[in-house]
Parts: sequence; structure tokens; C-alpha cells
Amino acid sequence: MSVSRTHRTIETIWRMESPKIIAGVTRIVRDVGLAEDIAQDALVIALDRWPEMGIPEKPGAWLMTTAKRRALDLLRRNKLQDQKYVEIAREIELFTEDDVDRALDGEIEDDLLRLIFMTCHPVLSQDARVALTLRLLCGLTTDEIARSFLIAESTVAQRIVRAKRTLNAEKVPFEVPVGKELEERLSAVLEVIYLMFNEGYSATSGQNWTRPLLCQEALRLGRVLAAIVPGEPEVHGLVALMELQSSRLKTRVNAQGEPILLMDQNRALWDQLLIRRGLSALEREQKLGRTLGPYALQAAITACHAVARTPEDTNWIRIAALYEALSRQMPSPIVELNRAVAIGMAFGPAYGLQLVDALYAEPSLAGYHLLPSVRGDLLEKLGRYEEAAAEFERAAAMTRNEKEQALLLKRAAACRQEGGQA
Repeated sequence: MSVSRTHRTIETIWRMESPKIIAGVTRIVRDVGLAEDIAQDALVIALDRWPEMGIPEKPGAWLMTTAKRRALDLLRRNKLQDQKYVEIAREIELFTEDDVDRALDGEIEDDLLRLIFMTCHPVLSQDARVALTLRLLCGLTTDEIARSFLIAESTVAQRIVRAKRTLNAEKVPFEVPVGKELEERLSAVLEVIYLMFNEGYSATSGQNWTRPLLCQEALRLGRVLAAIVPGEPEVHGLVALMELQSSRLKTRVNAQGEPILLMDQNRALWDQLLIRRGLSALEREQKLGRTLGPYALQAAITACHAVARTPEDTNWIRIAALYEALSRQMPSPIVELNRAVAIGMAFGPAYGLQLVDALYAEPSLAGYHLLPSVRGDLLEKLGRYEEAAAEFERAAAMTRNEKEQALLLKRAAACRQEGGQA
């Protein structure tokens, strides 16, 4: 394998493993900023050594072991060999190739949840929590985060640096809180897990349309949280949403990694076990007897797709009504865009197009690639192929995901061809 190809492989591994490594090191040093630096050191070592020695059989364990050893070396250099250090050292299992399976089943997974609760502490603003989450847990660069939120990269970088400094200065504990403190952070934690899942479901940038391992990790954390607070409806709502959406992951791309749109997916290949689990989680949420929250409403929308055997069986009128309820609870231009899609499917593309056109005056959607993408889809359904092609091309220029860009350009070319034949 060439050096450049090895480096690309290492970067892919790092993207998958870095949240666990940062969480594991944070447990040792109790400083999330320092933990990220140490984890990055492990990555640099891998980039130096692996091209010569080859990629280890279990690269995640190798990176974790290297990072933890550097963390312990740092503690020793800082002369922290007191009783507290001895106790911490006893807690920590240095991961080797032989015991990786045991290690992965225990400490790492718990540490990820602790890290999320740590980064969701109320000493941080919502903007800081989101930026730190996307950086540490989803592995996005500051540039990718900045483009996602249409803000300057320097602003994102400052938020992340300040957030890490604040957590350290306030000595925020690396733990899952209990009682009232847990309740106070719960909505922020749910938002973080939701962000993780969405980044896995539709990657912001890069060569892959999806990042299934990130979805799996978010879903696992949601399930753990549901066991910790079984009386919280929205926890079950979020789990239901992730279970149901995960059921479609394998059908969202073809063998070449190219995206497959929802209406074109082979529903026979949807994971029925995950669908049953999702519907059960939604039922548990409803049995708690409270008004459906935003996550539960989105889960109910996803359930409409999950139970439809064919695209034509989809209850789009119910989906439109659910989006109307969601827009009242969580008003946002993106919810309105999704509602426009549902209206277009339920009552005809002309009605959907009216709603989409009204959203073009919304400043926050100025750089959002799905706005022209949705408009292109509606225009295509109306037979306005040249206009549709222009919208697809506009959307392709906005997205950072290579697979999505290729799909949009392919749809634009198809519309150009249809328009030429008309």
C-alpha cells in the first residue's frame, strides 16, 4: 500500500475512533482540551509508523493504547505520582491487541457518555456545546462546522478553544450526573446525540454519503440513556427516531457508495428488527402519557415511511400533519422545508413549490443546499426541467459531500436531457 493511500486509511480510522480515544484519555487527565492534544499525538505517531510497519490488525486499540501511555507519561513528568495518581492508574486498562475486545465492551463506551455529559455542562453556551460536539464526537474540522452553520471559521475555532478552557477552569467533572443535575442537562445531551446521529446519517463532507459507525454509536448511547432515565419521554422518542432511520442505512447507498433516495430504496432490505425496536420505543414514549415532543414527532414521521410497504403506500397527509405539529413545537426554516416536501407529496408539487419559494426570503437558508435541491425536485415533478436542472446544479455547488454532489449533478443532467426532448 502506498504512503498516500495508507495516510488516507489512517485518516478514515481516526475519524471513526477519535471520539472514543479522546473520551478515554479525558478520564485520565480530566482535561478535554489536553486529551484532544494527546489523542492527536497518537495520530501523528500512527502517520509516522504505520506506513512502514503496516496498519495493525486492531488499529483503534493501538491508537487508544498509544494515547493512554502518553497521558500516563505526562502525569509522571508532571510529578503527579501521589496517591490520587496511583488510584487513577489502577483504574485504567492500557489496551493491547490481546485484550481489546474486553476493553471495548467496558470503559470506552462508558467514557463516551461521560464526555457528552461533560461537554453539555450549563457553563457552556448552546453554540459552544454544538461546536465542541461536532469537533470532538463527530470529528468535523472547524472549516466543516463553519460551513454547516454559515459562520466564519475563526468564530468556530474561538468557540471551541473557549469551551475547552471553560470546562477545565470550572473543573467540570467527568461523570454522568444524577438527580436534578442530570435532568438539567438531559435536553442538551439529547441534542448532542442527535447531532452525532445526523452526521452519521448524512455526512457533512468527504467521500462517503453516510458514516454508519457514528450512527451506531449514537444509537447505543441513546439506548443506554433510555435505561438510565426510563421515565423521560423524549429519550424514548429520540431512540425511536434513530432505530427507525438506522433501519434504512444499508439501502441509502449502492455498491459504489452512491446515494439512493428514499423513494428509490429497496424496502425489502430495510432492517425489520430495527423497525420493530423503533416502533416499540415510540410506543413506550406514548405510554408515558405526555404530548409528543420534537424527537417523538420526528419518529412518528419516520414510522410512516417504515410501515409503508411501497412508496405509494406512504401516508403523506399524516406526515404533513405531523410536520405541522412539529413546526409549532420547534419552529424553524428547515422544518418548514420538510413540511413543504410533505405538502407537495400529499397535495401536489405546485403547493409544495409555493411554500419553498416563500423560504427563499429566509436568510438562514441562503447557503443551505437542500433548499435548491428540494425546489429542483418539485420543478422536475412539474415538468419544468430546465429550471430544475439549474436548481440541482446550484445545490451541487453548495454541498461539501462528494457523493451528494455527484448525485445532484446527475439529476441536473437527466433534467437537461428531458428538457431537450420535450
